[in-house]
Amino acid sequence: RKDLEDDRRFGFGILTSSDVFRQGVDEIVDRLRTRVGDRPLYISVDIDVLDPAHAPGTGTPEAGGMTSRELLEILRGLRGLNIVGADVVEVAPAYDHAEITGVSASHVAYDLITLMADLRAGKSIEDAAGA
Repeated sequence: RKDLEDDRRFGFGILTSSDVFRQGVDEIVDRLRTRVGDRPLYISVDIDVLDPAHAPGTGTPEAGGMTSRELLEILRGLRGLNIVGADVVEVAPAYDHAEITGVSASHVAYDLITLMADLRAGKSIEDAAGA
């Protein structure tokens, strides 16, 4: 695909939901941590990265997306990185049957805030693992 070729040419790293499925969460987290290093990191989560079974309330549902568990575990694996900000986008309440998408998005937002708060409080990965 042309858009992926352009992304790679401009230096973007691309990990797909298929990569998460085939390689597993731990491998994806390792790749992300290696790429980011200690540089500042802004995380933007478009909720339609989740399969519609986990987030039906979005304007562009994408079959074959990640599970909410996979996304949360990937985010939790970034604990200790220099996260400077984050957002969660594309929740569409009008399409959100039984508020499933809102529940997923609120957990994602909570985990993002927790990661940033832990960083500011000086908690490391080891501290979190022992908790």
